Amino acid sequence: MAILDRVDGPRDLDALTLTELEALAAEIREFLIAEVAKTGGHLGPNLGVVELSIALHRVFESPHDPIIWDTGHQSYVHKLLTGRKDFSRLRQRGGIAGYPQRSESIHDIVESSHASSSLSWADGISRAFARTGQQDRHVVAVVGDGALTGGMTWEALNNITDDNSRNLIIVMNDNGRSYAPTIGGMARFLNSVRATGSYRDLQEGSEKLFSAFGAPGRTVYRAARGAMRGFVSRVSDNQDLYSNLDIKYLGPVDGHNLEAVEEVLRQAKGYGRPTLVHIITEKGRGYAPAENDLADQFHAIGKIDPETGESLQNGGGKSFTGVFSEHMLELAREEPRLVAITAAMLAPTGLDAFAAEFPDRVYDVGIAEQHGVTTAAGLAYGGLHPVVAMYATFMNRAYDQLLMDVALHGAGVTFVLDRAGITGPDGASHNGVWDLATLQVVPGIRIAAPRDEPNLRELLSEAVRVEDRPTVLRFPKGSVGINVPAVRRTDDGVDILREDRSQQADDGGVTWRDVLIVGVGPMTRVALDVADLLAAQGITATVIDPRWVVPVPESVVDLARDHRLLISIEDGIRVGGIGTRIRQALRDAGVDTAVSELGTPSEFLGHATRAELLEETGLTAEKIAADVADQVHGRRIPVAKPEPAGHASE
Repeated sequence: MAILDRVDGPRDLDALTLTELEALAAEIREFLIAEVAKTGGHLGPNLGVVELSIALHRVFESPHDPIIWDTGHQSYVHKLLTGRKDFSRLRQRGGIAGYPQRSESIHDIVESSHASSSLSWADGISRAFARTGQQDRHVVAVVGDGALTGGMTWEALNNITDDNSRNLIIVMNDNGRSYAPTIGGMARFLNSVRATGSYRDLQEGSEKLFSAFGAPGRTVYRAARGAMRGFVSRVSDNQDLYSNLDIKYLGPVDGHNLEAVEEVLRQAKGYGRPTLVHIITEKGRGYAPAENDLADQFHAIGKIDPETGESLQNGGGKSFTGVFSEHMLELAREEPRLVAITAAMLAPTGLDAFAAEFPDRVYDVGIAEQHGVTTAAGLAYGGLHPVVAMYATFMNRAYDQLLMDVALHGAGVTFVLDRAGITGPDGASHNGVWDLATLQVVPGIRIAAPRDEPNLRELLSEAVRVEDRPTVLRFPKGSVGINVPAVRRTDDGVDILREDRSQQADDGGVTWRDVLIVGVGPMTRVALDVADLLAAQGITATVIDPRWVVPVPESVVDLARDHRLLISIEDGIRVGGIGTRIRQALRDAGVDTAVSELGTPSEFLGHATRAELLEETGLTAEKIAADVADQVHGRRIPVAKPEPAGHASE
């Protein structure tokens, strides 16, 4: 019987011997490789924390002692050890989530997959425990070295060290990487710790020496290791980094030595004060294809061959990210003022090609979106045009900087938001559905939503020419699909994708159609399908793509005058979205055309495919067409405005 089969909860680990625990670690790695290969997911990070996860659950009593995973993409082992062994539908509807999720288990504490927040959570929980007399409970925060680039981590540390009477343990999982290699001064310091030959020799030699004397010797070694930390600081030119923060420091410890990791965690548990435990791990540990992958060590994968690590997924054609990557490079060759910024997401956002050709013109700020956006404002002031590329969901973290540092100062900065709209498998925190609603309230901002490859290239070219305000391009994950040509373009840049024959004309000779459908970005394809379904019912429609959805182009208002009903379709939050903005523009212009705004509900959508979530939220052509037909015929609110007097529908 496999040892993993005997583990249904953390306390099942208590009776296992060291030999059995090491065998369990090997079984877990085999399980992860086999199962994640079938579904895709975060493989590399989890292979790196197997021993750490086992040790955490042996030393601490979850959930009595909450374990908080920063970002949470390294929580698969934690899920296995807390009784969740069915990975057959990982990140799929009905299966377990790719991140901690409270509805799955009492052992999951924090659900958000945004980095650098775990220490703030730990600070708050530990303060609550202290204030309510729960002195027997410990709080453990597992933070990656990549998250140390986030300012929120250091804000939390500042407050944690202000009160040293709490049972709070910070485990720094140091693998030298966030998504890609961790950057910055802190990364250089940690790299020096890992790479210093003198330190390694001293650590290994002293451990062997003291261990020869049995348990008493190991006790002496533990004491000596604390003094060794001062040596590490000196040889790495970083004096007393953590002691100056007034926090107990233990380590560094080999994160794949189960006995050593468990020992140092027990030591930290016994201090009764905030303690930082420095654990050095290897991302992708134990799986050669991941270990040898220089890009990201299989940080996030699709379906793969578990034997070779080769992808089994069809490329699905050129992606929005790929098109952006290509055209950004083309523009940069023509315009030397163009520079790029990313927050630890160089390859995922398509800036890797740019960095390869122009390494001195790209700035990876690490997981520090706020800093990156304000830096962009400074670059713009200095005469450059920065392009800030990040996932749409992470733009939420830098809203204040966009508002007060970029927009208020009239800085020419272009934001390229990848994974905008419904993304699917990564769940609630990664669905990029808030950007349209939140960003459009920024004064002066211009927002574009490309629908296809030519459109993306065109809009990016237009965006980087704007020098007095922020511009935004947002697009989803996945293929650009087939091109959607325009029938014509208005003088202010609105693309008319379909114009049905006018149904009627009023007494003044003005032509009328039933429905004006406004598609936002890739939702234009849904809009065209809706028009086809309506035409089969004798309902005429015009389909448009505003291209620049904020501010609302005047021609959208003009077109709305000549239609009985306007439908807007976007894969973002409906409340405060583009449809709302259009409705306000119509009212300001005195246009009484009825408006129906379609988008995602104001709720957190779970993990599922994009298609499943579009179905769930009613954003399918069939559902929309049925509702619109009811509105045209007066059976559903908002009811289309009346037909012109003296005319009847054909």
